[in-house]
Amino acid sequence: MAAGYAELLRTRHAARLLVGTLIGRLPNGTGPIAIVLFTRAEGGSYSLAGALAAVYGLANAVGQPLLGRAVDLFGQPRVQLPAAVVSALGMVWLALAGTGSPAAAYGAVVVAGLFTPPLEGGLRALWPGVLGGKEERVHAAYAMDAVAQEVMFTVGPLLVTLFVALWDPAAALLVINAIGVLGALSVVVSEPSRTWRSAPREAHWLGALRSPGLLALLGSFFFVGMALGSITVAGVAYADDHGNQAVYGWLMAALGLGALVGGVAYGARQWAGAPERRLRLLVALLAVCYLPLMLVPGPLPMAALAALAGVFLAPALACAFIVVDRHAPAGTVTEAFSWLVTFFGVGAAIGTAAAGPAVELGGTASGFGVASVAGAAALLVLTATQRILAAPGRTRTVAGSPPGSVEGTGGGAEAGADGAAGGGAVDGPAGGPAGGPAERLVGN
Repeated sequence: MAAGYAELLRTRHAARLLVGTLIGRLPNGTGPIAIVLFTRAEGGSYSLAGALAAVYGLANAVGQPLLGRAVDLFGQPRVQLPAAVVSALGMVWLALAGTGSPAAAYGAVVVAGLFTPPLEGGLRALWPGVLGGKEERVHAAYAMDAVAQEVMFTVGPLLVTLFVALWDPAAALLVINAIGVLGALSVVVSEPSRTWRSAPREAHWLGALRSPGLLALLGSFFFVGMALGSITVAGVAYADDHGNQAVYGWLMAALGLGALVGGVAYGARQWAGAPERRLRLLVALLAVCYLPLMLVPGPLPMAALAALAGVFLAPALACAFIVVDRHAPAGTVTEAFSWLVTFFGVGAAIGTAAAGPAVELGGTASGFGVASVAGAAALLVLTATQRILAAPGRTRTVAGSPPGSVEGTGGGAEAGADGAAGGGAVDGPAGGPAGGPAERLVGN
């Protein structure tokens, strides 16, 4: 398993792009906790802290697809770096102005969230070109990407608390965002980012959202996000029931560990068949694994169940990346990936809001019940739309490719001006199935 990922990272530019993207996304991954800690240190109430964090998340959800569309239109460097700088300045504004004026504080977090650069979608647009368009390597890179996200969301909060301990919450805000700008800079000055160009796109106000298949996927992952958001609240209630807040940390760590193991295992092999069918199976397994959480056993068995609940998360995300790539209309790949981030994040926020009343009305088991219901809803959406998902967009011949060479059905194989992979032709669907020609849905 590790050997496969190591081989990917030895590919020119791959390690730099992955690490740079993770560092560049650090402010986003740590934003809510940093805002809460800063607000409390300034003497603000928990209500204000929570409201500021929520507004930051909503602004981020609005900004990601808008900036993703701008990247597809104008290229990565012209959008990603200026957005990173403006977002960081929003956090600088918050750190300097404090929370004494709620209007100023809300304005600062809106700026910081709205201009968070869409580095996540940008990286996935670059993978096919960097990896030579070889679909099995792109699939493995998507899995590695999903695993790396789990690492970032585990290490990021630890870094924030470390910086707060070393200095103070305001300094933590400044340092984290300065690091984020450096990460974005590392990505946009790289050759793949500078030379990447989106495929020609049809002018349409809906952009990526005019794809029925993409809409079906986004609807499903809204509920996956809702399930995860509800687990974070139900986990706090479970820890309260057992009189030990450390239990919450163990549950979340177990959930992340399960996702890491699942993602590594998923990316270690090649998968045959259409990814849409595989995604349906993965989401079904994900939904089934949420059910045992409602048993709320003792801490050790509960940690084991949390790990099991996480096992299919990273594989489902990695497979979803492939499906996005297949269904995104030409020229909208970054925007499409950014919409996935948005729907997932909004779902998580709603899940967090729904789990609180569920716990108050029916206890901790009901809080985990929200995750079970949301998981079932995610599966239901995929099942109800399987005919739509079975028909990805048309393949497109790559300019300058030899006859018979085909570009990915979505936008993910959009290479740079020099091919971004040494000028070679793209050999097959960047996000297509790993099977033979009969399995490629050409022109459907």
